[in-house]
Amino acid sequence: MKKGLLVLLFSLMALVLIACGGGDEASGDAEETEVIGEDVEGATELTFWTFVGQHVDLFRDSAERWNEENPDRPIKLVAETYPYDQMHNNLLLALQSGKGAPDIVDIEQSKYANYMQGEPQLEPLNEYVEPVLEDSVTSRFEMYAKDGKYYGAPTHVGATVMYYNKEIMDQAGVDIDSIKTWDDFVEAGKKVVENTDAVMWNVGTTDYLMDFFPMVSQQESDFFNEDGEVTLDNETNVDTLQFLNDVLYKHNIAELTPGGMNQTEEFYGYMNEGNAATVLAPLWYMGRFIDSMPDLKEKMAIRPLPAWEEGGDRTAGMGGTGTVVTNQTEDAELAKEFLAFTKLSEEGNVNLWQVLGFDPPRWDVWESDAVKQDNKYYDYFGDGIFDMLIDVKDEINEIHLTEHTPDVATEYNTNVAENVLRQQSQSPEEALNEAADKIRDMQ
Repeated sequence: MKKGLLVLLFSLMALVLIACGGGDEASGDAEETEVIGEDVEGATELTFWTFVGQHVDLFRDSAERWNEENPDRPIKLVAETYPYDQMHNNLLLALQSGKGAPDIVDIEQSKYANYMQGEPQLEPLNEYVEPVLEDSVTSRFEMYAKDGKYYGAPTHVGATVMYYNKEIMDQAGVDIDSIKTWDDFVEAGKKVVENTDAVMWNVGTTDYLMDFFPMVSQQESDFFNEDGEVTLDNETNVDTLQFLNDVLYKHNIAELTPGGMNQTEEFYGYMNEGNAATVLAPLWYMGRFIDSMPDLKEKMAIRPLPAWEEGGDRTAGMGGTGTVVTNQTEDAELAKEFLAFTKLSEEGNVNLWQVLGFDPPRWDVWESDAVKQDNKYYDYFGDGIFDMLIDVKDEINEIHLTEHTPDVATEYNTNVAENVLRQQSQSPEEALNEAADKIRDMQ
């Protein structure tokens, strides 16, 4: 394991030096820095790193509330936003070298396993996590745990849902609430193609989180088992990839996603013009509709994913960021308490919805009056969002993250999807076997 860590460390150092032009320090400069509580007398400084500028909005609100409620223990929060790869590389280097890490930092789900190798250089959060587990979607916490210790506070559930264009579905003569299974989805898609100018769906080739992985997860499958062994090429996963191929070329109800994924300007324009009836994406994708597809306001309805069989799971938890406290903080208790205040408290979870539009990990707030107040998400999509979440909250399966999870993403996004779905040069079984063998060789 030590040898593996050294190889990973030197590889990351090389990447950072290349990115910085070879001569700059590895840490680099933040793209954006904001200081909250700068003028508060006697404040303890805490640094926060993130790769998503929007997350600063949540922490700004929290820091201001903290200082109002804790005048005897004020904080000065220095929030720094970095590019995605730079931040994660800088953090790993800082933790391995023992200096330069922030007090609090966001770690994206697919990178998280890199920081769990050996003895994590992070502070356990059990005293704050365990009291709220009973009222939370626990799978979102387990993915940031090791050996019974919880190190990360999740940012959202990331419940994957199906977004339906009601206007297109009505024109096709399809009641979206009649779609219970993927077989139903296919039959509905045939009506859409026959009776409208749209296709039912789009299948991506450069982001496995937006179709393949959630469809696998809802069948209680994964790319690794609990022991870290590769299961990417198991029968369930092969059959799922075959289904994606079939909707494209057998049933002819879908097209390849313009731009390769549903988070591109090319796709936003395509969808906004009514060229497809559905989008499969996590709940946090609501913000993409609001920001980039304004013409679909009041046309989109959110429903659970179709199940693979009657009574099967209808969602999956996709994407996510675990926020942690590093062991280099000079005031671990204050940093942990502030993080819990921000992301684990009841008000903090309400703000995950009100400030960011995310489905909060604590489901006990899903029925609160605070999350039912009118906002831009309800204006766009209508009511019933949290009623739906309550209905599927126990159908989110745990995901097994390893240091090779990013390698699976790379293999799928660059080779598997390209060869199976775009070029049709390999069968699903051939492509997944080949990819799985590559990952096994890396272990």
